Amino acid sequence: MSHNIPDIVIGRLPIYLRALTRLMNEGHEVTSSHELGRRLGISSAQIRKDLSHFGGFGKQGTGYQITYLIDQLRQVLKVNREWEVALVGAGDLGSALAHYRGFSDRGFRIACIFDNSPQKVGKQISTFTVQPLNELSNTVEEHNIRIAMIAVPAEKAQEVADLLIQAGVRAILNYAPMNLNVPPDVRVQYIDPVVQLQRMTFYLT
Repeated sequence: MSHNIPDIVIGRLPIYLRALTRLMNEGHEVTSSHELGRRLGISSAQIRKDLSHFGGFGKQGTGYQITYLIDQLRQVLKVNREWEVALVGAGDLGSALAHYRGFSDRGFRIACIFDNSPQKVGKQISTFTVQPLNELSNTVEEHNIRIAMIAVPAEKAQEVADLLIQAGVRAILNYAPMNLNVPPDVRVQYIDPVVQLQRMTFYLT
């Protein structure tokens, strides 16, 4: 089924899940596509169309039961479990990611941190001890880690990605400002703040 659903639709599901979780935390029990659309700036028709790819989650005139829809979206996104994540890069960005508390309640847990700098290996960051890069393959394989984040300089990113993929990682969140060459069965998402800033400045007058 996932191969027949546009990736742009999949990309909106976490946004819906975040909005629904906020509604639940505010004490709401039921919502509508109109209310979600108002909060997110997305048309109610688009929301209904997106959700229809995965079945009927609400009834016309009564809306969506929030806790039920949250549960269903978590199952669709496979975050109804905890995913262990490998983090490569123990610099300023990697350290910030290691300290970030927003992963654990949304289905992810950083399990290990790697770096190849002698100044960083063995250093304590949050609750982690930074491991040398030559331990990456064994650790990732031993813990069956499928997801990784890359927070290294651009010139090292491809080398790191190759190591991760060889060890069995199939999903990479890449903070390095470069595109990675990966096999077709590996998913990569890119986070480059400068690219997003440059996209916005186009619209400034």
